[in-house]
Amino acid sequence: MSMILFAYVARVTDGLPLSASTDFEYSTELQESKMHLKIVSKMLGQFPGRGTVKNNQLHIHFTSSQGVAYMTICCSYYPTTMAYCFLEELGMEFASSFEVAKIQLVSRPYAFLEFDNVIQKIKWHYNHSNRPSLKISVTNIQRELKVTPPRQVNLDDIVISNGTLNGHLHLCSGSAPSYRLEIVSALGILSIILNIVCGALNLIRGVHLIEHNFQDSNEEKGSVVAFLVAFISCAFQCYLYIFYVSARTIKAPVALVLLCICNLYLFGLRNIWQIFFHLGVACLSTQQILSRRMTERLADCGV
Repeated sequence: MSMILFAYVARVTDGLPLSASTDFEYSTELQESKMHLKIVSKMLGQFPGRGTVKNNQLHIHFTSSQGVAYMTICCSYYPTTMAYCFLEELGMEFASSFEVAKIQLVSRPYAFLEFDNVIQKIKWHYNHSNRPSLKISVTNIQRELKVTPPRQVNLDDIVISNGTLNGHLHLCSGSAPSYRLEIVSALGILSIILNIVCGALNLIRGVHLIEHNFQDSNEEKGSVVAFLVAFISCAFQCYLYIFYVSARTIKAPVALVLLCICNLYLFGLRNIWQIFFHLGVACLSTQQILSRRMTERLADCGV
């Protein structure tokens, strides 16, 4: 059974989430603790370097260094010393992976989500392995905790019964965090515009063939179908980029494959440069769809 359940990295100055472990464990206690953790992340400037929030079943431990806070949710029986060893190692890995200046400049949440791979490896070692290197860390951390024990943060100081946080931040009780796609980029807008142009060209050519040559031969009918399928695929790519769609990592490549097949079929009605243009736009759009990530949208709870 895992003892370290969740890890979270945030910027101290504003609580902006930088990275987190992508865990799929679900329980009411864990979800509630995640909510408390994210509230604490907004108050990090009020706490010293180390702190602990104790609940019945789960505890939240956090530490900060160089303007970055490292937080974790652990089972209540997991030794505090080991939890801080985990956070110290997490901090060393994060600091060696990203420059302080870059961390301070980022504005979008979870800008370093790829760090989750490192989080998962460290979590696994602490949950399933007794590495000799841990013993040295434990001794050092035990000594530090005796000299400067972590601040014990009372849960009632965070969540007050009337729904306020320290008297000024209101909580939306019963509301779950919602998610949205990150803000569109300039390259993403360009891909949409080019996709609209390609879609319009496909529709115009398809309608033109329907009006003039549809009854002539089966070959022309095939071209009409290719133009219309290409038009629908372009429109679908625009939709995939603008709106969140489930299984978008599968649907985007399918749309790309359809566009490739249609344009190869239309070779002859289009020259090689036109084919390259349409395929280039399709590839750009697919890349933009797959690279646009989900970000958490904090509920508007009032200030």
